[in-house]
Amino acid sequence: MTSPIRVRFAPSPTGYLHVGGLRTALYNYLFAKKHQGAFILRIEDTDRDRFLDGALESLVRSLEGIGLVPTEGVMLLEDPNISERAVSRHSDTYPGVSEVGSHGPYIQSERLHIYRKYAEKLIASGHAYRCFCSRERLDLLREKQTANHEAPKYDKLCASLSSEEVADRIAAGEPSVVRLNVPRERGDIVFHDLVRGDVCIHANNVDDQILVKTDGYPTYHLASVVDDHLMEVTHVIRGEEWLPSTPKHVLLYEAFGWEPPIFAHLTLLLNPDKSKLSKRQGDVAVEDYLSKGYLPEALINFVAFLGWNPGQGSTKEVFSLSELAEAFDFAQVNKAGAVFDTRKLDWLNAQYIKAMTVEELTRKALPFLRQKTYFVSAPDERKTDDYLHRVVTIGQERLTVLSAIGDEHTFLFTEPDVDPSLLPWKGNSPEETAEALENAKRILTDVTDSDWTRERLGEILLEAAGEKRGDFLWPLRVALSGAKQSPPPQDIAWVIGKTYTLSRISSALESLT
Repeated sequence: MTSPIRVRFAPSPTGYLHVGGLRTALYNYLFAKKHQGAFILRIEDTDRDRFLDGALESLVRSLEGIGLVPTEGVMLLEDPNISERAVSRHSDTYPGVSEVGSHGPYIQSERLHIYRKYAEKLIASGHAYRCFCSRERLDLLREKQTANHEAPKYDKLCASLSSEEVADRIAAGEPSVVRLNVPRERGDIVFHDLVRGDVCIHANNVDDQILVKTDGYPTYHLASVVDDHLMEVTHVIRGEEWLPSTPKHVLLYEAFGWEPPIFAHLTLLLNPDKSKLSKRQGDVAVEDYLSKGYLPEALINFVAFLGWNPGQGSTKEVFSLSELAEAFDFAQVNKAGAVFDTRKLDWLNAQYIKAMTVEELTRKALPFLRQKTYFVSAPDERKTDDYLHRVVTIGQERLTVLSAIGDEHTFLFTEPDVDPSLLPWKGNSPEETAEALENAKRILTDVTDSDWTRERLGEILLEAAGEKRGDFLWPLRVALSGAKQSPPPQDIAWVIGKTYTLSRISSALESLT
């Protein structure tokens, strides 16, 4: 295809951005970036029964916050990218967003006049018709077909109505829908899919789909086809739930005399038990994962591998967004469902955390720390940049998500309540334990300020411990942390400083008496 690549992500504002929707958006974005094409964000809000206030803004904010900024389409007014581009118009329906690009409006509820025009064209050409059947008749028809083990399908009763009868019933105020007039003699409907190859469905298995509802709003089928054509979309990349509907869309393209785009239908995301990933089974919204402290870069990296791999024997697992775009190829997109395994997400997130500078990690972790009671109640001297940098330094290696910052090290912010029974090492007596703590206190008292570094404290304490490290280091670790599991005592001492270190040792000694 010689025309520029143009793809679109077209969510409905009916809730938060699902991780499945994120993968669809990401694959669209990567494909566009790889081919220097356009990534369009269009909002499909014609199903007014499922509309949710604030959902559109949440969707756009999630996409932009995770790095998938559209080339054109809907953007937040607060987005700094807006000022760098020619804003075509402000949305009439959603005051918090604007639109960038020359193919708008990019919000379907603001394109109703366009859909009406094309629906009338289909009716005039015989490719669609008005249907006045009541809900009761349709329910009875479905029940009869089900009883006869037939696929539920409209029986074309209204397709035979004359234009005069249609006009009279409309004039009488009788509600109607517009249906696609599927030509049964059409035979096989064949289209190529980038993921599944050639797909063939016989016209007899295609229903006369509703294109315009009684409220005048179009269904997805009409609106998406019209929009994709007018917005010059070259590739439609979407979830496999739309695969059965694609023959209807192919018929619509033929009815209008338009060239259809190239299709790619992505497989479902699955739980580890191979069931469909759904909201009923846990967090599936992008915002849920970000609020737990997963990094946008890690989430993008993880989602990219849900159904795709770089191929050619590559063992590389950590990719930047630009590296993903360079490597992405539909030849490596899998036909089987992808398992959503949060253990892999945890591992990836930890890799990104380990690669951060201490300053960057501190900045990103601080909002999570500020939500914790033990941090809020900590003295100001334990909230300084220098102190927090030390806290992050000793916790970075084991940290999986930002929200867990500090949770294993609360003793760095509050004074520990030491259980004296935990102080002895493997059966040592209280006297032996006290001797070890007295020795540690004496050694640390003599350490100068210039030597009070993580590395130097480690050298001093290990040298003092000799071959019996447990006898010496275990009581000191517990005295400083009050916990069975904690960082090495030199790390704790380095973070809390000399004064608090000696004070905690003294308190532990008092508890032994």
